[in-house]
Amino acid sequence: MPNAGDPTFAPYLQATPFIERDAPAVRAFVARVVGDATTDIEKAVRLFYAVRDEIRYDPYSIELSVEGMKATTTLARQRGFCIAKAVLLAAAARAVGIPARLGFADVRNHLTTARLQEQMGTDVFAYHGFTELWLGGRWVKATPTFNRSLCDRFGVHPLDFDGRNDAVFHPFDAAGNRHMEYVRDRGHAADVPLEDLKRVFFEMYAPLVSGQQPPISGDFEHEAEEDAARRRA
Repeated sequence: MPNAGDPTFAPYLQATPFIERDAPAVRAFVARVVGDATTDIEKAVRLFYAVRDEIRYDPYSIELSVEGMKATTTLARQRGFCIAKAVLLAAAARAVGIPARLGFADVRNHLTTARLQEQMGTDVFAYHGFTELWLGGRWVKATPTFNRSLCDRFGVHPLDFDGRNDAVFHPFDAAGNRHMEYVRDRGHAADVPLEDLKRVFFEMYAPLVSGQQPPISGDFEHEAEEDAARRRA
């Protein structure tokens, strides 16, 4: 663990309006999940799997605001999109003294539904968010986005995390089909770059974020089941 007084890690250990390290709900979540784990790696691994599987991935829950993406909101709703889940993992890690930051990339997402892709007008998801944790003397990528039940419906392997190796999306699914392609690295940040996020989303998905049409909504896992059934038919 880095020295708490090391200014290099200070931005990655502090609480923010999004990354609510000290919120009672976050502290309770951390205490329950971490349990008797003693090392940073053990704690990080337990936190990763809890965020991955207890919080359902929901691309229809995007709300570009502090209230919509902060850790306690995600805990209360038990669902969230990639950035919201990455924020929660970062908050939980900081709560146990593990430096954490947010990483961002644009991805061509082949793990989507026909309905969502039609409404977005593209299969490129801008500003996909994941978490980077300082473990073993280096930054390790952890992507808790897709919960196991969702992966089962899409026929892809859920991402595993051992605290030592990067957990990033597989390029292919279990059947050998294209799954995920990283097309642009947007770097990392100590907190959510909200204004830039809004700007990029407006540029890429203007009808969805500018009020030109009703907000999209739906049950992503149910849509995945329906798409899979059509493919089998």
